[in-house]
Amino acid sequence: MTTQAPASTEVELSIGGMTCASCAARIEKKLNRMDGVAATVNYATEKAKVTFEGEVEVADLIATVEATGYTAALPEPPAAEPAGAERAEPADELAPLRQRLFTALALAVPVIAMAMVPALQFDNWQWLSLTLAAPVVTYAAWPFHKAAFTNARHGAATMDTLVSLGTGAAFLWSLWALFFGDAGMPGMRHGFEFTIARSDGASDIYLEAAAGVTAFILAGRYFEARSKRTAGAALKALLELGAKDVTVLRGGAEVRIPIAELAVGTRFVVRPGEKIATDGTVVEGASAVDASMLTGESVPVEVGVGATVTGATVNAGGRLVVEATRVGADTQLARMARLVEDAQNGKAAAQRLADRISAVFVPIVITLAVATLGYWLGTGEGWTAAFTAAVAVLIIACPCALGLATPTALLVGTGRGAQLGILIKGPEVLESTRKVDTIVLDKTGTVTTGQMTLLAVHTVENVTEAEVLRLAGALEHASEHPIARAIATAAAKAGELPAVEGFENVPGLGVQGVVDGHAVVAGREALLNEWSQYLPPALAEAKRGAESAGRTAIAVGWDGEARAVLEVADAVKPTSAEAVGRLRALGLTPVLLTGDNRLVAEAVAAEVGIRPEHVIAEVMPQDKVDTVKRLQSEGRVVAMVGDGVNDAAALAQADLGLAMGTGTDAAIEAGDLTLVRGDLLAAADAIRLSRKTLGTIKSNLFWAFGYNVAALPLAAAGLLNPMIAGAAMAFSSVFVVGNSLRLRRFR
Repeated sequence: MTTQAPASTEVELSIGGMTCASCAARIEKKLNRMDGVAATVNYATEKAKVTFEGEVEVADLIATVEATGYTAALPEPPAAEPAGAERAEPADELAPLRQRLFTALALAVPVIAMAMVPALQFDNWQWLSLTLAAPVVTYAAWPFHKAAFTNARHGAATMDTLVSLGTGAAFLWSLWALFFGDAGMPGMRHGFEFTIARSDGASDIYLEAAAGVTAFILAGRYFEARSKRTAGAALKALLELGAKDVTVLRGGAEVRIPIAELAVGTRFVVRPGEKIATDGTVVEGASAVDASMLTGESVPVEVGVGATVTGATVNAGGRLVVEATRVGADTQLARMARLVEDAQNGKAAAQRLADRISAVFVPIVITLAVATLGYWLGTGEGWTAAFTAAVAVLIIACPCALGLATPTALLVGTGRGAQLGILIKGPEVLESTRKVDTIVLDKTGTVTTGQMTLLAVHTVENVTEAEVLRLAGALEHASEHPIARAIATAAAKAGELPAVEGFENVPGLGVQGVVDGHAVVAGREALLNEWSQYLPPALAEAKRGAESAGRTAIAVGWDGEARAVLEVADAVKPTSAEAVGRLRALGLTPVLLTGDNRLVAEAVAAEVGIRPEHVIAEVMPQDKVDTVKRLQSEGRVVAMVGDGVNDAAALAQADLGLAMGTGTDAAIEAGDLTLVRGDLLAAADAIRLSRKTLGTIKSNLFWAFGYNVAALPLAAAGLLNPMIAGAAMAFSSVFVVGNSLRLRRFR
């Protein structure tokens, strides 16, 4: 007897009250201790992604987070806006933090100035300093004290604990010195050197340190919060791209309704300049569609009856009537946003290490501060020097930078990718892009357009190309064969096609009929030979040249003579050769993979700059996986670019799968990166962006680790004034976020 495994459920919780990376690590640890629960908590996005099974419910997850000292809730669904209603301005979440920051700055600056400049130290200046510093350490620093108290109740310590202990100790020491020591005496002067040097014990009050550290750290928090909001702006912009309402056809009349009421199968009208409301198929009209906001491709795409269109793209030309095929969460825009958000919620291997360090970092720092205090007292340096060093140790420590290193770079990198039509599925994908050395390119639909196209027309003397296209195009227009359609499409662009009389399809050979009074034959050379229409030497040479290049040659004759040869093939995309060059520049070896015959494959490879020895032709769809495995067995790290159902398994097998967004859902699902625009240049851009994002993560982590490794010994040695320590701590977080924001300029 077999028992069925319980189904797992995945939810996303909005977490409140986190102030540093160690907060996220604590929540994650508590959730993962629950039976059947696997959780990832992201400090930058303030979200927890939780998978659970068994008897666990969402209420249990929320209760666990609240018991840890934080808040949790399911994200509220976006409220549907009435058609034509003005959007309400979002509440300014940064207002309370900004208010505390401005208060701290206004009051702390004079306190610091008086402490640093002896000329400003009038009689009893220290009592004015106390009056100004008290609101800074109580009101402005209240979030730190509150969080430290909440954490202490739960037996935990975070970055707030360090800040609260440091500023509180400095303030209380100053109170003791003022009321019970000699610091309150009129005429007291305060020495201060803004240098890295051992304290000589001359300074008895630390009001400038308590106020200055609070102001610096609040400034760091404010700019960090603002930058985090900016970092997520690309995803927010992506989600807001969609139309808010739509004009539907009901009983022949046009009715305006909210987008939420649109259903699959409903026909809606898109006027010039309007956004297409959802994914669908054009049933009436023709236009050009601007998809730049989704694909990054600036050239509008021509669409007509039967063409598929994507929601959030803009109708740049005529009126269209579209039948909805996907709505709501199933649309390409919604799926793009989901992919981006999932990637931002993930963690790279390096960040998981940083999280583990952050979780134990704060207790270690507190222990180090106590040890520093004990050491300096034990060496006879006195309370002043010992206290200065201990407070500097508490304040300099910064796990925030560690916690922000990966999430902020991911937020900006994946958001920028989405703007350029590159969707990164997760942080582990970034690790793969660094190691890839071989890129396998599926030919049809990836390197080539995937559609037969008329590439060249060769004619005899006294016959124009326009004349050939008019007669052959009219004849082929009556056929459904892909080659015939390619010729007919090219001919239709040159002008209106005449009618055909007596049309006849000759199986395996071609077509024949009467056009404008001419008896026209088009197809294989053998068909023209049956009508005694033999190719003259020039056309015979053109035919041989076309076939040697892997193209299909169509002979055309009328009124008893062979008059033209047309070259038809699956055309190479205009950007493919440039893309292959860029992939080589990234250190990758391009390999062309196709089910076509070797002649065709090598012709395409030569056109785009792939060497013949890197062409793998005549591969059956089911054998593509084996080809990828064989390359991997040779020690190569393989990326694969494909767009069809037959590429899905190979994309999944590859170390890095890049799926063309113009391809099938199966291919997109199997890929690690999705290239929304069907352009191979996007593959090079995707790898470049991924590597740059990974490089940013690594430089962030190097800075965060290096900063703490260098700064803590300096503080413990008594070589850092607590105020300088506070400024450096705040700067480290701002530096990490600022470094990540440079990815917004990626081109």
